[in-house]
Amino acid sequence: MNPLSTADWEAFFLSLQVAGLSTLLLLILATPLAWWLSQSRGRGRVLLQAFIALPLVLPPTVLGFYLLVLMHPEGALSGLLRSLGWQGQLSFSFSGLVLGSLVYSAPFAVQPLMHAFGAIPRNLLDAASTLRAGPWDRFFHLVLPLSRRGFIVAATLSFAHTLGEFGVVLMLGGNIPGETRTAAIAIYDHVESLQYAQAHAMSVLMLLFSLLLLLPVYAAQRGADPLRLR
Repeated sequence: MNPLSTADWEAFFLSLQVAGLSTLLLLILATPLAWWLSQSRGRGRVLLQAFIALPLVLPPTVLGFYLLVLMHPEGALSGLLRSLGWQGQLSFSFSGLVLGSLVYSAPFAVQPLMHAFGAIPRNLLDAASTLRAGPWDRFFHLVLPLSRRGFIVAATLSFAHTLGEFGVVLMLGGNIPGETRTAAIAIYDHVESLQYAQAHAMSVLMLLFSLLLLLPVYAAQRGADPLRLR
């Protein structure tokens, strides 16, 4: 008998949806930000880098708490969105999980892209400029192809980190079946209920899936300097 119930599979696929959508949005938002950080030398660059990296050192419950305060119906972010015509609810909702994922997975997208962009030799960009290639041409036809490894790493790590997150998800989304109950929360529920067979089956599924996710990262770096994600 399969120890994974319909609710478990629902939680797993919900995790995939949150991770997939947040990763797509992160790559769109992180690309111009990482490019600016890789090219800028201003004082604000260091402060912005530190702010983006906060999820790496903050306890997930701290980050989740402040996100919950912002996304609460009376919070600043919810109020701003309402003024723009948004009528939905952010806290304890799928939309809130995705928005929270953009914050706590941001460093896993921005940092690999920033290092990939920074590793591109400046003389290549200068040579393209002398050949009358405009900024957009240089970016789309030179920078992006040379940074493909960085995009693979950024996408994979962002997806994997979002998929396995527990603390922020629980603080921000709670445990609503079909809405915010992710795979990590489902495992916690099974352990609390002493349903170790179900917890084991779910954990094995997450373990194997995570392993498959990491393979592209190391495949992309084969033959490359591990300190230069290009």
